[in-house]
Amino acid sequence: MATSLAFFGLAPGGLGGPGGGIIGFLPMLLLLPILYLVMIRPQQKKQKQWQEMLGSIKAGDRVTTAGGIRGIILSIKDDAIVIRVAPDNLKLEVAKSAIASVTTQDGA
Repeated sequence: MATSLAFFGLAPGGLGGPGGGIIGFLPMLLLLPILYLVMIRPQQKKQKQWQEMLGSIKAGDRVTTAGGIRGIILSIKDDAIVIRVAPDNLKLEVAKSAIASVTTQDGA
């Protein structure tokens, strides 16, 4: 019984034992804010920027899909866009969620 209590960080005498109790959980509690700042917050920021990019696209913008297809937007629907792909001026309909990046014609 004493070995199982020591395994869980509880000393038989209470929480003040060596290496046990609340002090044993302190490093784990400090890891949560660090995990949030290093992993979760940057991903949320990136997702927000991507949503804003999709909201601001318009006809005439150059786009690159997640699959690497580059084209110019011809029209925009609710959940899809129609792009013209060079050199044969093919028209492709792709999902908005497949857009990886947008370059406006005014920019580059």
